[in-house]
Amino acid sequence: MAASRRRKSISVNVGGVWVGGDHPIVVQSMTNTDTADTAGTVNQVMALARAGSELVRVTVNTEEAAKAVPVISETLYKFGVKVPIIGDFHYNGHLLLKKYPDCAKALSKYRINPGNVNIGKSHDNNFRDMIEVAIEHDRPVRIGVNWGSLDGALLTRMMDDNNKLEDPLDARTVTLNAIVESALMSANAAVGFGLGADKIIISAKVSGVQDLIEVYRHLASRCDFALHVGLTEAGLGSKGIVASTAGIGVLLQEGIGDTIRTSLTPMPNGDRTEEVFVCQQILQSLEIRSFSPQVTACPGCGRTTSTFFQEMADDIQNYLREQMPMWKEKYVGVEEMKVAVMGCIVNGPGESKHANLGISLPGTFEEPVAPVYVDGRMFKTLRGDKIVEEFKAILENYVDSHYAVGQPVGASA
Repeated sequence: MAASRRRKSISVNVGGVWVGGDHPIVVQSMTNTDTADTAGTVNQVMALARAGSELVRVTVNTEEAAKAVPVISETLYKFGVKVPIIGDFHYNGHLLLKKYPDCAKALSKYRINPGNVNIGKSHDNNFRDMIEVAIEHDRPVRIGVNWGSLDGALLTRMMDDNNKLEDPLDARTVTLNAIVESALMSANAAVGFGLGADKIIISAKVSGVQDLIEVYRHLASRCDFALHVGLTEAGLGSKGIVASTAGIGVLLQEGIGDTIRTSLTPMPNGDRTEEVFVCQQILQSLEIRSFSPQVTACPGCGRTTSTFFQEMADDIQNYLREQMPMWKEKYVGVEEMKVAVMGCIVNGPGESKHANLGISLPGTFEEPVAPVYVDGRMFKTLRGDKIVEEFKAILENYVDSHYAVGQPVGASA
């Protein structure tokens, strides 16, 4: 079942990518390079964009980083990579944006953490300065509250007020309420300074799944600003993937969220693009968006002592992913194709029939043949040591005959 009706939010244009309203939920990511390293940052942005990231955020924390941003943007443009670049600012963003207008102009959006710009203090106009730069350059902002850097003055005040109540709330609830209040107070302050509501995206990042769900339910009920959803510091490996999927998935199913990121900690020498693929898989699994043909494969059991079907499933999944940049330019709807690579006769034929294209490999002690099914019907039987190559050829023919521009989707071969 696809997600329930999506919450209606205000649309925001981020460098030509629309976030919110009736527009598709946007996948974004962030580099972990030193932004002053222009070559390294350009390469990582390009990799993230190729993987499917529709917005990419970079750290702008030093003068060297601010100077590098226009060079990065220009270099990406020369390579034909037009993904919008977002600047991530903390503590000194008001200084960098004003001192380096070329940086401010090159960025498509500014991320402001109200906990790190001293909003609300009479002696400090840092937040207002950043909003005025956004207005000057006609740029949207993300007001990104993070419970690791929550406005201390606001939290203290709310804790003090809570302690005066006859029946005070627990500290966790007050903290979550403070996160929501910080986000809304900051967004409303930005509007008061003259920034349009259609230039504001809000996020409220926490690292606990239940906390995330609670905070965003409150935000969604109290405003119509576009919302960026994701855990902060999600963690390594399966922990980060599962936690992010659990939290983001629940909210998307409730119609909450306009853009998402999975903030995964990369393994040593790991691939940063993993966070993009996880976001895409969350959206595709919930049937909200489609990005790449999906491969169904069984988990294996005592009937499948051979690892061949696992290797073939991985081979086919990687092959599909590699083909997508070219396919999406030539073939309409190919990202919705379903492929099955199954390991034995128990569920192999049945699961293959439910896919557009499926193959049932022989299990232990089964006849060494692999029936191929096309749109639910037996197509042919493969055997020998060329099964993978032959299946890929069938797959290529299927894509060309069913998804070519001008060919009705689902047409017969």
